[in-house]
Amino acid sequence: MTSPYGLQGRAAIVTGGTRGIGREVAGQLASAGALVCVTARDTAEVRRVAAELGGIGVAGTVADPAHLDEVVRLALDAFGRIDVVVNNAATNQPYGPLMDADPRAWREAFLVNVEAPLRLVQGAWRAWMREHGGTVVNICTEGADHVGPQVGAYGTSKAALLHLTRQLAGELAPRVRVNSVSPGLVRTEMARFVWEPGEDDLAAGLPLGRIGEPADVARAVIWLASDAAEWVTGADLLVDGGTSVRAAYSSGTYAVHERLRSRAPGTG
Repeated sequence: MTSPYGLQGRAAIVTGGTRGIGREVAGQLASAGALVCVTARDTAEVRRVAAELGGIGVAGTVADPAHLDEVVRLALDAFGRIDVVVNNAATNQPYGPLMDADPRAWREAFLVNVEAPLRLVQGAWRAWMREHGGTVVNICTEGADHVGPQVGAYGTSKAALLHLTRQLAGELAPRVRVNSVSPGLVRTEMARFVWEPGEDDLAAGLPLGRIGEPADVARAVIWLASDAAEWVTGADLLVDGGTSVRAAYSSGTYAVHERLRSRAPGTG
């Protein structure tokens, strides 16, 4: 059956595409008929996922401009086009109060979360999109417009990515549409330290009664990348289970912030 999204035969790049949200996005793009190039740090995982999707992949870090150039070259050589870019790779470091943030880790956060998406879009624009058009979807966060404990670097860099999304939407129109998806708490490895202990308590505080799954976010990404959203650019689509409206739903404390105050990545 033909996909309703108009993605058949189009070529997509997904960063951080071997697990979590990125893996689900890559899988749904492939299911919609797109040709998919995934990139992530782990060589074996990149090979495995690329084989599963019938696509291609290249291992490396998005913090390395040479790697991003390689991704663009590989996708163009293999597919002859680049129609979709999904900037999903991210870091949540440095974690903790900003007064304790290491300057090198702070710069790395902006390199990975802001500069790398810009560089990849620049590469795709110059290689294909300037002449042929395309779509870009950046993965931001519902926390980009408010503050939270311990995640100042992550939130600030993602707020910059949100502004970058809007700026690029204006600059690259009408050829290229640029949008973002801002997830709430999703069941990913990066967020495991938040959701795994006492998930039911977290879910109870959300209007929709559960934390998110990668598929929830991926469906939004696919829609924005597709012809179904052809008159949408510069938009940020919240996929947060009602996190942003929780104050009208519950008078209790925000359990996610309590977890962030008391736990850290890697604490199990």
